[in-house]
Amino acid sequence: MADVAIKRALLSVSDKSGLVELGTALAGRGVELVSTGGTAKALREAGLDVRDVSDLTGFPEMMDGRVKTLHPMVHGGLLAVRDNPEHAAAMEAHAIGAIDLVVVNLYPFEATVAKGAERDEVIENIDIGGPSMVRSAAKNHQFVTIVTDPADYPALLGELEASGATSLDFRRQCAAKAFAATAAYDSMISQWFAFADQRQLFPDFLAINGKAPVELRYGENPHQQAALYTPVGPHARGIAQAEQLQGKALSYNNYNDADAALELCAEFAGGEPAVVIVKHANPCGVAQAATLLEAWNHALACDSVSAFGGIVAVNTELDGATAAAICEIFTEVVIAPDADEDALAILSAKANLRVLLTGALPDPDQTGWLAKAVAGGLLVQQRDTGRILPAELKTVTQRAPTEQELSDLLFAWKVVKHVKSNAIVYAKAGRTIGVGAGRLRRDYSAKIAGTQQADEVSLTHTSRFHRSTSSHSP
Repeated sequence: MADVAIKRALLSVSDKSGLVELGTALAGRGVELVSTGGTAKALREAGLDVRDVSDLTGFPEMMDGRVKTLHPMVHGGLLAVRDNPEHAAAMEAHAIGAIDLVVVNLYPFEATVAKGAERDEVIENIDIGGPSMVRSAAKNHQFVTIVTDPADYPALLGELEASGATSLDFRRQCAAKAFAATAAYDSMISQWFAFADQRQLFPDFLAINGKAPVELRYGENPHQQAALYTPVGPHARGIAQAEQLQGKALSYNNYNDADAALELCAEFAGGEPAVVIVKHANPCGVAQAATLLEAWNHALACDSVSAFGGIVAVNTELDGATAAAICEIFTEVVIAPDADEDALAILSAKANLRVLLTGALPDPDQTGWLAKAVAGGLLVQQRDTGRILPAELKTVTQRAPTEQELSDLLFAWKVVKHVKSNAIVYAKAGRTIGVGAGRLRRDYSAKIAGTQQADEVSLTHTSRFHRSTSSHSP
């Protein structure tokens, strides 16, 4: 069967955007409207004739609305294979009418959790009847059209425009989207039970989901395709939620490097102006200073060669003077919580420069986990929220560090956390003066870091500098 005429539609939605317009359009085509609770009320208030689902089932909605559509009169009308004689006979024997269109979106579980609702309210916002109808209609998409997203209402009406029927291709697309929607919904619920309700660190089953893929320019290499997904359910904000103001689309590597820059920059949130320059996912210059421009100059001085074509992140509003200095070298991406008008005007002159505004910086203390695919499995670990406080430090040398030395050690520790091993960071006066990363031998990383020089600092006196090391990548 190719086209299926829409004669009866069952509408039951939590998100009522576009509902009245859709109901009006369907009624104008002679479609019988069947609905539940608040959806039926909204349609009636718009002057539309609506049949209550209780008229089909012979049972009223009961148990605070928990039971209303879980009935053979509903699911028989959805699941019947209409060209199967036995199914047709059962429908006739039990007076089950066919339902041709189901428009359902689910209880707002995600929004309920996000607002910090109490456990009982969260549980009540676990939809049961909705997913059941969605799955029944999607399974029987040979005969039934299922729509779960208000954004698809225009496409539905476009299908009906010509003949009052939907095509098999359209129904297949809708079914695929519907199963994805229920899978994501159940994934959110399972995550909430595992992490929030049961406080499990590593649950027996780990459900991961994402939505709204953004196709990237290419993957790690130009011959690879790539996309960015954002999580379904409560999650921390980060580079995926940044607003791109200008420039070319970002690639896989651009996002990877931008994430590294933003995560490191977030370590300095609320402190003095800070600048982070990242190349190939490793910082090549980091500095804090009284002004953002000064911090930029110090960060650039650490390794001006590697900074060419790098990613720049700042921890405060980007000003015009700093933007102008950044634009003096080739930069792939600039990331900031915000930017003033002068900065935006200067950056706009570089048409290919990507500019990302994040609003707030990510929270470096945000709990959660990180996942990495490996052949045949998935590596999962906690986010690295480790911090060192001065009061927790124990001096084991004959001489205790000065206040400035201690400050530089803590600064270097923040940076080295974000350097790939073997990781070596030299720091002085709130800036990096040497970064060694990613070498097979730690002494090679130390040598690489030691060849870099800040403007006014000579590494011939390395005993004056403070080094932080890491034997593994955090």
